[in-house]
Amino acid sequence: MNAIAAYQYETLQVSITNQILTVTLNRPHKKNAMSFELINEMIVLAGRIGKDKTIRAVILKGAEATFCAGIDLSDLNHPKNKVFAMWELLKPWQSAFQRVCLVWRELPVPVIAVLEGYCIGAGLQLALACDIRISRSDCKLSIMEAKWGLVPDMGLTQSAFGVVPADTLKELAMSARIIDAEEGKTLGLISHCSDTPLEHAQTLAAEFAERSPDAVLASKRIINAMYQQPTTTLYKEKVWQLKMMLGHNRKLALRKAKQASTAFAKRQFN
Repeated sequence: MNAIAAYQYETLQVSITNQILTVTLNRPHKKNAMSFELINEMIVLAGRIGKDKTIRAVILKGAEATFCAGIDLSDLNHPKNKVFAMWELLKPWQSAFQRVCLVWRELPVPVIAVLEGYCIGAGLQLALACDIRISRSDCKLSIMEAKWGLVPDMGLTQSAFGVVPADTLKELAMSARIIDAEEGKTLGLISHCSDTPLEHAQTLAAEFAERSPDAVLASKRIINAMYQQPTTTLYKEKVWQLKMMLGHNRKLALRKAKQASTAFAKRQFN
């Protein structure tokens, strides 16, 4: 058995067939929301995948027909994690929240996301960092951070560039609107809609595996280079997230999510 697949993970299931690795986010009781443990395991796993030259493609999916319902807010807001989260936003290099998404973009093999159920917040930012997104047409998509008075800060400035037009991205990020994958395909968020997204992904991965692995790698690298953003954009994500977390409208956003009549204060930042 492949060593990567044989390793025991707490929040992931990993299997390999014909050199195609399938990674399943495995927190179905939380709709596969990202906990700190899941974030760490995904980063570690991606590092192992990058070193294994026998792997030809990766399929990324969620357990029990849901991709990912975002960050696990109960984990994020737990007092024991607040210092860690603050450090991740303050440090000058990539945060763990950015890394868990962008590491899949950097892998030397194609990564195909299989989307079902919910793909919102952190889940959609993760999906956008994959090379191809295949979704059931009824999957719910949203860049939802604005609902909680926050800003997308998980590498969106890198992963969405060249995938989604800027006006579309602004509209979705500013409104936190939930859309289905059919609309998402029209807007450019989704590569393919399919009634059987996993089977579609497996067929596509097998097609990639028929080509030279170096040619596949080179194609991924040069096309990504067309849309390479400076690292300062990632730092701006973190700076603005800190402002949101410390600002007075953040608390009002949380209140408004429960009580629609809540009014926001005037804009705090320029």
